[in-house]
Amino acid sequence: MATQSPPVVSIQPPKDVSLSEIEAELRQIWQSYSVGSDGIDGPSAVRATTFSLVVYEPEETQQLLAALGYYSGPIDGILGPRMFAAIKAAQKTYGLPRTGRADETTKAKLREEYTQRLKNGVARNSDGTEQLQYFADLEGAGIADAIAAANPCRIIALFPTAGEDKGVTAQVSASCPIQKHSQSTLVCCEYITLTGTPAALERIGGIISELMIGELPKFIWWKAKPDPDYGLFKRLAELSNSIIIDSSAFRYPETALLQIHQLMTQGTPIADLNWRRLAPWQELTAEAFDPPERRAALVEVDRVTIDYEQGNQAQALMFLGWLASRLKWRPISYQKEGGDYDIRRVKLTTPDQRSVEVELAGVPVADVGEVAGDLISLRLGSTNMEADCCTVLCSETTGCMRMEAGGGAQSCRIQQVSPMFDQKTEYLLSQQLQRWGREMLYEESMAVTEQILKLGS
Repeated sequence: MATQSPPVVSIQPPKDVSLSEIEAELRQIWQSYSVGSDGIDGPSAVRATTFSLVVYEPEETQQLLAALGYYSGPIDGILGPRMFAAIKAAQKTYGLPRTGRADETTKAKLREEYTQRLKNGVARNSDGTEQLQYFADLEGAGIADAIAAANPCRIIALFPTAGEDKGVTAQVSASCPIQKHSQSTLVCCEYITLTGTPAALERIGGIISELMIGELPKFIWWKAKPDPDYGLFKRLAELSNSIIIDSSAFRYPETALLQIHQLMTQGTPIADLNWRRLAPWQELTAEAFDPPERRAALVEVDRVTIDYEQGNQAQALMFLGWLASRLKWRPISYQKEGGDYDIRRVKLTTPDQRSVEVELAGVPVADVGEVAGDLISLRLGSTNMEADCCTVLCSETTGCMRMEAGGGAQSCRIQQVSPMFDQKTEYLLSQQLQRWGREMLYEESMAVTEQILKLGS
């Protein structure tokens, strides 16, 4: 069960400052809240001491929600429970389905409302009603609060904007979780928000680098497709202990996965949150062949079917890369058939030159989950009807039924993958910030995934 994050107090709401004033303004915050300072009404506060997290956020939803009064948390680019609650509050006001997801309809309405507010110059809804305020501590804590509670840090949020290049604007703020066991001193996160066009942000790359606290671990959460030709990305990648991405958010996942592998071969430390979501599938697949009587049958597997939620092939391709890397299968062809299930077929060969055929199927689903392209079901089988290797894993009952029916006369071992709360983006990010460095299993799996994708190009 997820632990409840402590309530959070803002000791400095977002304040506009010039680029040259950022560090001085942050120092002033901590000096005014330091032990022994005159005029302090309440506990003292100390600043970040563990790591710097730079968030490159091309999505404007959080800024719009804050400007309209629905979101009162730090502008950090982090989509967690606090943001879901704010989105739902806005959707309720505007008569939209309360999904908690920032779909295109919701974002269009937020942009429209924000533009209208700028014209009117008042903090009211377009229908004249009073603006709805969102109180984070009542609705649920965000992951930034959980991160701050465990590891006081500096978060630098970069918001690239479209339109005319007018330079970069800056804001600073600070928030602290209130710990019940020690209310005399607050240990806080400090936030720096920089907004401008991609070119403008690139021009101040040196300033951004200097804002990352020296001698401490540095993480970059790049929430767009990594672009090795973008100067700011290159500069930050050279400084970071880990570039964190989420391939479930990529619009063209196959192209992005190829680019990610290229960056890894060049020595860029990459961590994909979407790879972490495959852990329960990998563990249950390995567990299915742990019994000695089944271990020998593993070499008989030559038919694989992987179903995933249509829209993003990243998880299916990475899982196949992992499976093939473990069994030393070599890819020889990759074909896209398309159709209602967007079928992709992969052929591989085993070390003893047997042929393996794989089908990847994007299943249309009515109720799309929070993560695009989540695996639905998996079947490992064999053309050898005597082999005891048929294994079916699934996250839904319907997926189990479809895969079991495909087994024909073979008896299959069937197991359901239970939904896990810690596979959501906000929890995976929090876990990733506890580690850095190269992950060899991920790199070996991505090397095979890259070989597969190149066969289809």
